[in-house]
Amino acid sequence: MRLKLVSLLIILSGLSACSTTEKPTKTSENLSSANSASQIQATDAQSMYQIALNRQGADKIQLLYSARDAAIAEQQWPLLEQISTELERTPSVDQVQNKLYIAFAQMQQNKNPLALEMLASLDNQLTQPEHFAWHQYLTASVYASQNLPKEAMTYFFRASETASKNNLTIPQLNKDLWQNLQQLSSYALERFNRGSVIQQGWVNLALYHQVYLGAPVELDQAINNWQRRYPGHPAIAVLPKKDAELIAAEPLNIERLVVLLPQSGANERLGDALKAGVLAALDSTSIAETIFIDEMLSSAELSAKLLEINPDFIIGPLLKTSIDKLVASKALQDYPVLHLNTFDGERQSPQHYFFALNPEHEVQQALEHFLTAGYQKPMLLAPNNSSGQRLVDFFNRQWQRYSETTPEVGLYNDKKDMPTTIVNLLEVDKSKERIATVKSLFRQEVESETRSRRDIDVIYILGDAIETRLIKPYLDVNVSTFADRIPLYASSKSHSKQIDSTDKGDLDGLYFTELPWMLSGQIKDHALRQQYNSLWPEQADISQRLFAMAYDSVAMLSNITQLSMLPGKRFNGLTGQLSITSDGQINRQLNWAQYKNRQIQAVQLATSAPLPLFMQSATSLSHSE
Repeated sequence: MRLKLVSLLIILSGLSACSTTEKPTKTSENLSSANSASQIQATDAQSMYQIALNRQGADKIQLLYSARDAAIAEQQWPLLEQISTELERTPSVDQVQNKLYIAFAQMQQNKNPLALEMLASLDNQLTQPEHFAWHQYLTASVYASQNLPKEAMTYFFRASETASKNNLTIPQLNKDLWQNLQQLSSYALERFNRGSVIQQGWVNLALYHQVYLGAPVELDQAINNWQRRYPGHPAIAVLPKKDAELIAAEPLNIERLVVLLPQSGANERLGDALKAGVLAALDSTSIAETIFIDEMLSSAELSAKLLEINPDFIIGPLLKTSIDKLVASKALQDYPVLHLNTFDGERQSPQHYFFALNPEHEVQQALEHFLTAGYQKPMLLAPNNSSGQRLVDFFNRQWQRYSETTPEVGLYNDKKDMPTTIVNLLEVDKSKERIATVKSLFRQEVESETRSRRDIDVIYILGDAIETRLIKPYLDVNVSTFADRIPLYASSKSHSKQIDSTDKGDLDGLYFTELPWMLSGQIKDHALRQQYNSLWPEQADISQRLFAMAYDSVAMLSNITQLSMLPGKRFNGLTGQLSITSDGQINRQLNWAQYKNRQIQAVQLATSAPLPLFMQSATSLSHSE
């Protein structure tokens, strides 16, 4: 908390320094007031603010300045907004600077729409380089707080360029810019590698860190070359500590690996699939010894075994109940661990990571594609159970961040319930009622065709492989021939290699996300897939997915430290493009595929991080002025 306070004081002291209007000076006429104000500075911000409201002229302004500084020190953001609003009523203060204070206070209160609206209102008033630099920095900070690094970078770069050109100091700028820049993938960095020398310098430094991470000699040489190429660049301020950390981030040297997986009980079959994946991946590593331990043992037994073995790294356990058990006993606290599931509690160590085949990753990826493609009104079809409801709730929560429309949701109880659910959602039943009414008015035969609602522009199926094959024909026959064909999407649950071997016809046109390992045409290691098929030709889909996850768990160990230090870095695995968030969660970007002409074809679908609703309105306001 104290570090955060110091940081905020530094930031706001810099913002105060950007003022171009002088504060009131102490003259013989207001000397006594100034002395009294200096005594008041020892009290809290609220008291100073209340006293200032009863003063006039220079004395009032001086007290408000003191109250503003105190509010920052106390982190009283609503009060800071009040004080700055009061100062706004005084013509003699720097109005642009004061609005920047208000925007900062609003940002600290998560009033992001108001902060962006305030910043947008200043667009035509930023005649001073100090104002412009701080304006761009604060705008970037709002975008960065919403995990939108690409959008933030444009503003960060402008702030850095202006500060460098005009010899301005924005204390947190270099640190925040660098932290945000590291969120980008190498592909995104390359797209930013243009423009001013300042921008290119930042981008090339980030690219060097990604390319040479874990290679101390090469990284050191690259940094030296960079410094010769960009002398006096503001990024030099972030080099010493960061480079020491990154140069030290050599690949892990793992001699003894422990794998915790279920080797007894109801989940033993899942453990066997994981074990096969681990063993397959070990062939490409230098790990000398691997010990498999049954995660179903008691905490005490597992602790004793780990103490005896003293592993360099642990993979597992798989089951959430096992993770909860070992977290409660702190049996894994002192070891680096890659858990094979998510964990809802507090992370015990920065060396703990969480890898799961999480369906929410796919739902997020599909949602981002829908928004990128411009779809306005999605319809979700999901089983009426805890899993289906969870994914629907997740989609709805995320969708409401970006769109004012409400998705249509259909939850079916069983296959008999599917036709009724689809007919009701598409309002085909109402069309049939209208047709029946018209026919009743005429004695002769009336030609007719049912019409479905026209506002639904994309359908997302969250059912399993069997359910999807039942749903698709119902959709085909109930969507009006007068309407454009509604694009159909599904998650990897809809895809089964076992079922696909005999039945693909009913799914023609369906898009879906899937692990590369499960798509024959998108596997890079064909020899591994052929060997797997020869050993386990009839393996269940879940076993194949767990094999791929276990394989990636071992294969990515040599990169795990670098991945955790550079969120923008990606590992291309059997389960997708993998990256690690700041809280140790492993995110997956899956492949897209489509059923077409009884085959599965790879497709490239545009997907980008969408702007939250409040940013869309602020951006529109900014562009219209």
